[in-house]
Amino acid sequence: MEGFDPRTSFGSEISKRYDAGGGLGDEAETVAVGTGRIALPLTRAGVRVDGIELSQDMVDRMREKPGGDAIDVTMGDMSRVTTGCRYGLVYLVFNTIGNLLTQDDQVRCFQNAARHLAPGGVFVVECRIPAAPERPYRQFVDAEQVAADAVTLGVGQYDPVTQVLDLNHVSISADGILLMPISLRLAHPPEFDLMARIAGLRLRDRWGGWNAEPYTATSWRHISVYEPAGE
Repeated sequence: MEGFDPRTSFGSEISKRYDAGGGLGDEAETVAVGTGRIALPLTRAGVRVDGIELSQDMVDRMREKPGGDAIDVTMGDMSRVTTGCRYGLVYLVFNTIGNLLTQDDQVRCFQNAARHLAPGGVFVVECRIPAAPERPYRQFVDAEQVAADAVTLGVGQYDPVTQVLDLNHVSISADGILLMPISLRLAHPPEFDLMARIAGLRLRDRWGGWNAEPYTATSWRHISVYEPAGE
């Protein structure tokens, strides 16, 4: 997307609105460092959580919340940076893997996750099943929210060569117009499975939801659990 920079696009205004964004709300089932919407409930449950985050604004938003200072955050690219520790669980929820816009970077992310796994550890990826490639002319305008005093539109364009979806959430209200752009590289589960193999991992489980719902042809998302292939 022209003008899109993943380092700054989750800036001050976006980070303030991120927790209230459409499509969230499954925190109780899933319990990004992002704004801490997942990491903080895990911490309150007694789980040690470290994070990797590219956007300082998102981290600042998390720090404002109760308990936000208790989470160690390493700033940088999740496909390359290391925390220097190993974990029983490394996770990417809510389409986070798509923030890496090339196949090479997504493969490197799998490899980086594998390097951070403790013996017996798993790498968990949650991602939507791509729908944009099936849209007419691979572009669309969706009415995401409609109210008497405001509307939010999702304006998208998909490039089948790069598998990148350029999406802008456009909020129109009496306060003005707010643009919330994002670019995502879309991939189907079999491509992630191949990335896992390259990283020395293998698929252990795949579900259609956080309650271990079966993954079927009608599932709108997948939760994939990968483990080291040698274990």
